[in-house]
Formats: sequence, structure tokens, C-alpha cells
Amino acid sequence: MMRPADIASIAKRRLGWLIRDQFPFRPVVREVQGVTLVLPWSHRLPDYALWGPAYGQNLVELARLLAESSPLTVLDIGANVGDSTVQILNAADGKVLCIEADPAYLEFLHRNVDRDDRVAVVEALLSVDDAQAARTAVRTGGTTRFAEGGDADAMPMVSPAKLRADHPDFDQLRLVKSDTDGYDVELVPAVAEAWADTKPVLFFEYDPYLTRIAGHDPLSVWSRLEALGYRDVAVWDNGATPIGRTTTADAGAHGAAVLDAPANQRTRGRAYWDVAVVHVDDEDGRAAIEKLVPGTL
Repeated sequence: MMRPADIASIAKRRLGWLIRDQFPFRPVVREVQGVTLVLPWSHRLPDYALWGPAYGQNLVELARLLAESSPLTVLDIGANVGDSTVQILNAADGKVLCIEADPAYLEFLHRNVDRDDRVAVVEALLSVDDAQAARTAVRTGGTTRFAEGGDADAMPMVSPAKLRADHPDFDQLRLVKSDTDGYDVELVPAVAEAWADTKPVLFFEYDPYLTRIAGHDPLSVWSRLEALGYRDVAVWDNGATPIGRTTTADAGAHGAAVLDAPANQRTRGRAYWDVAVVHVDDEDGRAAIEKLVPGTL
């Protein structure tokens, strides 16, 4: 049974969101996890960081550790307002290629990264299929998914191969971050194929629920990555708490047991995973995830 104090806190939080959502794109400046960001007032990042200080820091720490052994070159797919990029470059020197397709968040992304010459921004939707139908942004609390929509508000599309060809400064990719609300299982293997020679570490959100809404099979990502030589998998919960390590051969079964469990589907705060996947030949990448996630599933 919830305590009265918890009920009051939840009620206050939801009231605050309701008010902020009336003016969702009012710019505000916030200090979040050691960096200054210009955010839409409705954005949930400050709330998540307040309730769980580790939120999003698994990616930042992974980038920092990788930068200790090789030049840090990052592809930020679904860059949103640039919060991951700004925090990564605050923790380690490197360069980041941001790709974002939501015009509303692009305004804030540019405000946050344009003065940093280590960052390049691509205003497009990453797509594995050049014939994909036009997509419309669907925004919820600071994140965006893309549903089929009309051409009027559709953004240009770019394939991973063209993205690499158009941006030679990012040819030697070291880390991929993807947060595309269900499309990650299709995009991440496509990026891994396009940069197969550099074998970047792959960090993405694994959410079977949103993946199925997007029309994809969540289990498909593991066999595709395994076929590309990726083996080691580090798993965090959606608050960035380490859960354990596994392999691409076993990750699907572990995920189904936890994320597809009826108890999870009944929970208002539905769970998903952050995962980092490392190529079998990447000793430094494997050492990084072993340090961040010391246990096994």
C-alpha cells in the first residue's frame, strides 16, 4: 500500500506535468546532471534526473571509458534536444554526429550544440528503407516516435550508408546511441552493417512494447547483431541501474522473461532496458561494459 506522502508526491508531479504541457515548447534553461541545457518546459528530463540521479549516466560513463582507449566518435540517433551529446562531451573529448527529425526538438538541439564545433547535426529521419512512407512526429513528455503521416510535415530520410558517405569526419565510428521509441531494433543493425569495419559499441533502448507498436519484432535485433559478430551485452533498467551481462544469443530470452511478463505490462511505469552491445573483437569495449555492469544475468 502506498504511503500518503507518496500519493501526494505523485499528485503534485502529475499536476506539474499538466500545467507544463499546456505550454510545451516554452524555452527554459535548466541545470541538469552537470550541464546547462535549453529545454522545452514540458520536457521530462529534469524530473527523471531529480528522481533518479543515475538516469542516462550509463551512456555518459560508457562514452568516457571508451574515450580512454581510442578517439571518441559518436553517432547520436534520435538526438532530441542534445542532452546526451552535451553530457558526453562534458565527460570526454570527442565528436558527435546528431541526427534528429522532429522540427520541434531540432530548435532546442541547435540551441544546445551549435556553438560546439565538435558537433554536427543532420536534420533527417534515419531509415533503412528508401521507400518508407512519410512519417509524422508523435510527441509525449520530451520524446518522439514517428507514425505514418502525410508529406506536409515529413522530414527528409537518410540511410546509414549515405549518412556515413556524407560525413567522412565520422568514418571511424566508436559509439552508437539510439533512442527512437521502437525503431531501434531495425536501425541499430543497419548502422552496424554500414560501419561494420569499425565495429562500434551499440547503445540503445530495448522496449518490446514500443517495438511492436512500430510494427517490428523485438527479438530480431539479437540474431541480426549476432550474425554481424556482436556477442557481449550489458543490461540496465530504464533508470540506468545495472542488471547484468548476457550475450546476443541469450538476450532475447532474458528480455522476454522480464519485459513481456504480465506483471510488467500491468505496471503504470512500464519497464524497458538500456543495452550496450559489443563486438567479439572489441576488447576495450568489453572491458568497459564489464566495469559498468560487473554481474551476469
